[in-house]
Amino acid sequence: MYKHILLATDLSDESEYVLKKVRSMRGFTGAKLSLIHVVEPMPGYSYAYLGIEDIEGQLIEEARTALAKIGQSLEVDKKDQWIEVGPTKSKIHAIAAEIGADLIICGSHGRHGLSLLLGSTANAILHGAKCDVLVVRLPE
Repeated sequence: MYKHILLATDLSDESEYVLKKVRSMRGFTGAKLSLIHVVEPMPGYSYAYLGIEDIEGQLIEEARTALAKIGQSLEVDKKDQWIEVGPTKSKIHAIAAEIGADLIICGSHGRHGLSLLLGSTANAILHGAKCDVLVVRLPE
């Protein structure tokens, strides 16, 4: 059975649905739980157009606060909460390998059409992971 679960969250409003599934899986397996959220880096030219000097820093702080709330609700120690900056797929895979996760859980927004054709974050995580991946389909 699973010993270490990594929850990859986008911190969206729909996350609560995924958290319910994570609670169940954790209760069923007794696994350790770690959390990750990845902030995609903004292109350098965005700073000039937005007129905000450190928007990326602000996004990181907001993510840290939101992840801490999730961590508190799931009783996950701060040392097991990760905020990373970079390409989502590779950062999730790297942290999963670093901590020895044997299951990654993430949500799927059930995209259709062009978004589905181009692939989603959940699809990218699934196809590059070295461990099992559980993708929770969010209600439409």
